[in-house]
Amino acid sequence: MAIKSTIFKADVDLSDLNRGYYTRENLTLARHPSETDERMMLRILCWALHAHEHLEFCKGISNEDEATLWQRDLTGQFDVWIEVGLPDEKRLRKACHKSRDVFVYAYGGRAASIWWEQNQSALMRLDNLTVRAISAEQSQALTHIVARTMQLQITVQDTTAWVSTSDQSIQVDWETWKSRQ
Repeated sequence: MAIKSTIFKADVDLSDLNRGYYTRENLTLARHPSETDERMMLRILCWALHAHEHLEFCKGISNEDEATLWQRDLTGQFDVWIEVGLPDEKRLRKACHKSRDVFVYAYGGRAASIWWEQNQSALMRLDNLTVRAISAEQSQALTHIVARTMQLQITVQDTTAWVSTSDQSIQVDWETWKSRQ
């Protein structure tokens, strides 16, 4: 018998000072048995960084044809495609053909650096791709606030997000390795 996904709920109070976007959302996430707490929290962070009424969580890890998150326009075309982790270059090329903007949030410390070194020349040719890296220390710190039900306050300013609960706050910075052309 297959292990089922674990359901997590996050009540998120978001203040994105970069975009002037403020919202309070109740998110329900299904964490695949092979997904780590770290990756799940990064999915929440990516949702916050790109929050929009049409942005949705996808199957991603359990379905090769879906992103981690995506946003479609009213005609069903992809506006934004977001990947968390170290996706295959071929997958990103395919995503860049499907979507107006593609974002990768790489994490994993040394593994992310090696992934970038190996894929940089091919990825630099993808005009609508943005690659951002989050340090292993900061992405792992997010696991300290994981609970089945979470109350989160997320504030985004410049290249920093503060993810807070009632008793702790974690600063997450990202470095841009490649920007959209």
